[in-house]
Amino acid sequence: RVSRRAQPGRRDARRRQRPGRGQRQHVAQGAAGPGSRGRAGAALRPGEAPGRAAQCAEAPGRAGPAHVSRPLRVRGPRCPAPCPAMARSLGAAPALCRAAAGLSRLPAALAPALGAQPPRRHYADKRIKVAKPVVEMDGDEMTRIIWEFIKEKLILPNVDVQLKYFDLGLPNRDQTDDQVTIDSALATQKYSVAVKCATITPDEARVEEFKLKKMWKSPNGTIRNILGGTVFREPIVCKNIPRLVPGWTKPITIGRHAHGDQYKATDFVVDRSGTFKMVFTPKDGSAVKEWEVYNFPGGGVGMGMYNTDESISGFAHSCFQYAIQKKLPLYLSTKNTILKAYDGRFKDIFQEIFDKHYKTEFDKLKIWYEHRLIDDMVAQVLKSSGGFAWACKNYDGDVQSDILAQGFGSLGLMTSVLVCPDGKTIEAEAAHGTVTRHYREHQKGRPTSTNPIASIFAWTRGLEHRGKLDSNPDLMTFAQTLEKVCVDTVESGAMTKDLAGCIHGLSNVKLNEHYVNTTDFLDAIKNNLDKALGKQ
Repeated sequence: RVSRRAQPGRRDARRRQRPGRGQRQHVAQGAAGPGSRGRAGAALRPGEAPGRAAQCAEAPGRAGPAHVSRPLRVRGPRCPAPCPAMARSLGAAPALCRAAAGLSRLPAALAPALGAQPPRRHYADKRIKVAKPVVEMDGDEMTRIIWEFIKEKLILPNVDVQLKYFDLGLPNRDQTDDQVTIDSALATQKYSVAVKCATITPDEARVEEFKLKKMWKSPNGTIRNILGGTVFREPIVCKNIPRLVPGWTKPITIGRHAHGDQYKATDFVVDRSGTFKMVFTPKDGSAVKEWEVYNFPGGGVGMGMYNTDESISGFAHSCFQYAIQKKLPLYLSTKNTILKAYDGRFKDIFQEIFDKHYKTEFDKLKIWYEHRLIDDMVAQVLKSSGGFAWACKNYDGDVQSDILAQGFGSLGLMTSVLVCPDGKTIEAEAAHGTVTRHYREHQKGRPTSTNPIASIFAWTRGLEHRGKLDSNPDLMTFAQTLEKVCVDTVESGAMTKDLAGCIHGLSNVKLNEHYVNTTDFLDAIKNNLDKALGKQ
């Protein structure tokens, strides 16, 4: 107990003083009624236990153990006896403070698992303001972990943007019967810009692993069929990463038609002799058309596939607009000499749209459009130095984009952007998968060296496009700066194992000599970004 005589000059002043509205604090009520008089709190003497419940009060609007440990000056009702439970709480307060401070320093990917909130409240006041939202689609496995770091350490500390979040992780897709994927695509149509983390497309093994209700379709396929448009894949070129095709000194961008063909085909197994026919029944009641495909003498396989004039036209518009935006010549490749009707339709629609809508603009920019057979085009690509856009049908684009990625060094150095025919709506993502092998190592507590650059570029391409739509040059500059920082970091010698393997061979590289682990590489990018933005 602290004697009133310890502060004789203030006793009468305390009696006269009435706490202002902002000073009043909630006090635990003891047996004394609300009319009883209390005393001002005082700092405890060494070894003295707090004898008044009033000393446990917290200021209104504040929370957390960091504020409990301070001695508070409180006027309130007298508590008739010491509160042992409260004394123990106050005694533990410094430890709680240290625990809270330590938790706030945890990596963002680990903090939620321990019940902590991501440290978003500490962002700088001078973040770039973004007027309209961006759709965020979360993903699976190792890329999901990296995605969280990128968002919390590289993006949100510098950009004040509202994110419309959709969890496209496989468990949530299963829980929502894949409705979350549809909702994310519809939100992209509404807000025009989406950034997407890599996701799992389940097979039989994944159905068993995750105990899924069914084998859900590719989320990328679902999104592309709702949005339409074209997937453009472009390599990220680093000077010190050797290319398997040394002549490719300039990027080659592939535009993949993201609709129909083999990806929406009906295929089947034939187990006996019989006739395979295709039938078209017009809705206007006109004559049914029928084609005999093959007379099977025994077992075999069959397939029927399709595309639409509307989708092919949208593909053409997206490709021509992209070529104009990037100031690149454009090539379309098909096999119209074999598939005279099917591939011939692609060739004819492209030529018609080019002549009617884009030829004048191409001429002004001194770029060109040309159709080539796919086999001839592949040969020309290998002989070229790059510097053009290549429009491919769905299957061709799927295959050739991976060839280009490896030819330029690594699939981890490939961007992927879905551009819709309206020229306004895009969805940016990494071109690679969820890096399952690294995730298995991560689950065992082992460090990994996973390349995050393509995932970072998914964010930057989305934010740069948001900046273009909103006329926000600061946002565009930030996105371009972060991309340059990624390339400069690799060119300075800090890189992940896949890139070091391109230089030295995977069997020869050593940790911390030729490459660093995932978190160290991300930290290096963050430090270099802070320097580029003038934060250091």
